[in-house]
Formats: sequence, C-alpha cells, structure tokens
Amino acid sequence: MNTTLLAEICKTPGAPGFEEKVRQLVLKEIKGYVDEVEIDNLGNVYAIKRGKSDKRVMVGAHMDEIGFIVTHIDDNGFIRFHTLGGFDPKTLTAQRVILHGKKDIIGVMASKPIHVMTADEKNKVAKLSDYFIDTGMPVKEVKKLITIGDSITRERAFIEMGECVNSKSLDNRLAVFILIETLKNLKGKEIPHDLYAVFTVQEEVGIRGANVASLKIKPDFGFGLDTTIAFDLPGAAAHEKITELGKGTAIKIMDASTICDTRMVRYMKKVADKNKITWQPEILTAGGTDTAGIQRMTEGGSIAGAISIPTRHLHQVIEMAHKDDIQGSIDLLTACVKEMDEFSMKF
Repeated sequence: MNTTLLAEICKTPGAPGFEEKVRQLVLKEIKGYVDEVEIDNLGNVYAIKRGKSDKRVMVGAHMDEIGFIVTHIDDNGFIRFHTLGGFDPKTLTAQRVILHGKKDIIGVMASKPIHVMTADEKNKVAKLSDYFIDTGMPVKEVKKLITIGDSITRERAFIEMGECVNSKSLDNRLAVFILIETLKNLKGKEIPHDLYAVFTVQEEVGIRGANVASLKIKPDFGFGLDTTIAFDLPGAAAHEKITELGKGTAIKIMDASTICDTRMVRYMKKVADKNKITWQPEILTAGGTDTAGIQRMTEGGSIAGAISIPTRHLHQVIEMAHKDDIQGSIDLLTACVKEMDEFSMKF
C-alpha cells in the first residue's frame, strides 16, 4: 500500500469549502488514468472512465475534512471561530491547529485554565464557545496574516502504528486515496459501464457536493465511499461496535441518511466472497455520507450502496484505520466496478 501518497493526502489541508489544495493533488494523481476530467462550479472533480455501455456508475469520495473558520480577532489577537463539520469539544483542549491566511501559522486551542475554574466550571461539559485560538503573536501581526473567513485545520502528522495508520483527516482522505488507487488498478482494463469517480466537496456540512454531482451525472448505479465508526474499544458492548479494525472492509446496509438498495448490498457481498475479500456488515444509526446524495438526487433514484472503512476516534483530533481494511476497500471497489455486468436487477 502506498502510505507515502496516503500521508500526503492526509496532510493536505481542505476544510469544507476550502478544498483547493486537495483538488490540485487529486488532479495530479489521476492524470493519465481516466478518459476525461471535469470540475464543476462547486469544485467537485469528475474523473470519467468510459465503459462498454452508456450506463453510469458514480462513486463519491469527499475531499473535505472537518475544520473551522475564523469569525473574530479580539484586541489582544486571540481568535474566535465557528466549526465546519462536527467536533467533540472535549477533544480540542490544548490541541494545535493551522490557520490558513496569507501564510499558514500555528495556533493552539486555548481555554480557561483548570487552576482558576470554579467547582461548577470544572464539572461542566466543555462547549465550543469555551475555546479560542492563541497564536503567540501580537494583534498587529495576527491581523497582517489572518482575516475573518480564513479556514483552520487540525495540525497532526500521519504516522504508522503497528498494523494501523494514524492521522488527522482519515475521514475522508482514506476514501480519496482508495478512489485514486482504484482508478490506477483499472488502467488499461475494460469496464462494463461508464465510471464517474467523483471527488466531492462539502460533505461534512451537508453532502452538498454529492448532491450537485448526482444531479449532473444522473447515475444508474452508485457507491458511497467513506469512513465509519469502529467502536471496538474497552467498555463497548458487542452490539455497539458498528465495525472493528482488522475485520475487513465494511459493506453498508444503512445509516441515518440512507438505506442501501438490497440488490446492491447483495451484489457487493457476492463480489467480496467471490474475490476472497474479507468484509463485515455496517449499520450506522447516526450520521450519513455522500451515499444519500448519490442515491436520491437523481430522477427515479439510483441503485446505491457504500463501502465503509472502519475507523477509530472519528471526528477527533486523530483517527486510526487498519492497513488491511484500507487495502480490502480498494480491492472491493475495483472488483465491484469491473464486474457490474453481473449485477442483477431482481429484487
């Protein structure tokens, strides 16, 4: 597995609405592997590989990561912000972030020190409004470099830990990586239907890119590609785990925004078993992915399913996934695209 490329994709900043640098990296990596490339007004990248028929298969992998946006700079140079995507506030204490202004500068998520908190304050659950960003710079210097509306991302390096990878932004740079590697696998190979590999924008704030892309493509078939919760941790009951690291790629059955087409779920299971790809089922009762836009935002709907990558510590400062599950996701998506002529329309 090309962990060097995965590390570069994870490192590249791209909060929702600010995906430019990720988009440029994607365009560089897919060059020569597809027949056509388009970019729409919202910033989605369409990598199109023509097949034997004109039926359309859409795969969506969002480029954006959860982040923040600057809303205020006070008289002392401390910065207030608003979230772009969902965060658990308690995970932000004393974490480093990168502010993307005229140049990138490091800041620290700061809050009231515990030493001067009242007893009531110590027992309260942290709120996002409790935090501000300290750059260690005087206000004049801050305002030279940072303006209201600049984006902010987490500062965390990609590392390999045992059999896993650990980084910020695995949600959803894992899917970006998997889709790029799938296109490379398909180079020179004939596929049954036209493939629209779409690197979408603004998923973390409401699957906006996928909605627009699906309206444009009008897919017959679709696959969402995203991370999912692996709550295989101390204290988790068996029924709470959703997925587990190292137990294979996950085939989505449903999440809070999508019930996957039973025909597609059946097809994906069949393809996985045929190709000896280890898989596990996924039912996620909260949260959603681009799969919803792919499935619903076209006349009559598309026959859609999803490949999910089990990930620990989702929407926190760092996230973790197993290398075998990542490779299994590449293998399953490649096989599903190649064998779509074996898909059965029967309910």
